[in-house]
This record gives sequence, C-alpha cells and structure tokens, in this order.
Amino acid sequence: MIATHDLTLRVGTRLLVERLDWRVEAGQSWCVIGPNGAGKSTLLRTIAGLRPLDAGSVSLKGKPLPEWPLPALARERAYLAQSRGDAFAYRVIETVLMARHPYHADRYWEGSDDHAAAELALRTLDVLHLAQRDVRTLSGGERQRVAIAALLAQDTPLLLLDEPANALDLAHQVAMTELLAGLCREQGRAIVSIGHDLNLAWSGATHALLLHGDGQWRAGPVEEVMRAELLGACLGHPIAVIEHGGRTIFLPAAQESAAPMRRVQ
Repeated sequence: MIATHDLTLRVGTRLLVERLDWRVEAGQSWCVIGPNGAGKSTLLRTIAGLRPLDAGSVSLKGKPLPEWPLPALARERAYLAQSRGDAFAYRVIETVLMARHPYHADRYWEGSDDHAAAELALRTLDVLHLAQRDVRTLSGGERQRVAIAALLAQDTPLLLLDEPANALDLAHQVAMTELLAGLCREQGRAIVSIGHDLNLAWSGATHALLLHGDGQWRAGPVEEVMRAELLGACLGHPIAVIEHGGRTIFLPAAQESAAPMRRVQ
C-alpha cells in the first residue's frame, strides 16, 4: 500500500528518523509509538504528502508519492490531523461532506451518494444526531468523532490518523479502536495511527513502529515489537507487561533511580 526507502526525517539540525525502510500492506493496522518530539507526526505528514522529503523516498501503490496528482492522492489516502481549528460556522453534515470533494471531478454540488456516505459515517461514529449542529458548539470529543467520520466518508484504502483517541471518552476510545481494526480485517484497508495508550495500540494494531527520536527505529508485528524492554528503551521509562484473564496489559513500572521533581521557586 505505502512504502518508505531510506527515508530520513529532520527538524532543523535535529535527526529524528534515519533510513527508514518500512512497508504498510493492505489489511494491516500500524501503531506508531514514541516519546514526544520523536517525529511521529512529522512521519505521518510526510507519508501523507503534506511535507517535503528530507532524504529517501515514499511510494504509494508502487508509484513515487510526488508523482501522484492531488485529486488522485486524496482518493487513495485520508489524513486526520492531531488538531484543527474551526473558524467558520459550518454544520456538522457540511464538514463531513467536504471530505467527498475528491470525487467531484465532473460536478460542483454534492449528490445523493455523497450524502449517503456522510450520513453513514456520522452514524458509525455515533454523531448523526449532531448533523445540523454548528461544529464550533461541539465538545472536544464530539468534534473528534466528526473528524473521524469525515475521514471515513473520504472512503480511501489508506487511513493516516494522528492521535485519533484525543478527547474521546473511554467507551468511544474502545469503539473507535474496534472500528479501525474491523476496517483492516473485514475491508482490507491499511491504517497507520499515532497514539500514546499502549493498551489501545495492542488491542487494535497488527504491527508497531517504534521511533526513538534520535534516528533509531524498529518495525514489525506487535508481538515482536511491543515487548517490555523495547518499549522501555523507546519511551524512556520501564514498562511492565502483565498477562491477566487472557489479556495483555501494559503499565509503567517502578523506576528505582527516578529523581524527584524539583519545586520551582
């Protein structure tokens, strides 16, 4: 679906990721894990085609990413940003319908197929009842679910999501994780998502990419990559992995030598 070869990411003089060779196949769900500032969002923006390459290459379905016309690219991959601003009083339904624009090459206004796709996506995210609301009046969690609904309405085989669980309550975090896993399992879509909850990542992902923030990275199936010692080295804090009731649970472990935080005078 999408692949990188010798991809290097930098911010200023700082090296984030060095020579990343990575493939995301149809039906796979990848979680990208790493500390703050490790380059996770930078990577997602780069493979979405929203940021120029520092070095190396990215290809989508075997074709170099820079060679994709933007309308065609928008029919292949959808991107959920970590944050967004709503400057205008669009209704929720209008916000989701905007995601159908890549399919309007021969017409200006939305058709019945666009409305059906938008309403299905809103219903799937449990926000159809908000369709006529001004997006600026929504809670953070409601707005996030509308944003994910727009992602689904775009109807692409590749979904790129930057912290999709942001602002969601527990029930909707679990529902969203199950929804994304189902899209891969049942529809053969490919998903790359960023998140900080290791338990959500383990329950929904098939593969994991660890970014250390100093150029180092590790990629593979979750069973091989989401191991206590590897996660601890990546995140800068020891991780305990507990097997309980048939479930695998990740917890921050005690750090004996942790220095106490100083009070600022």
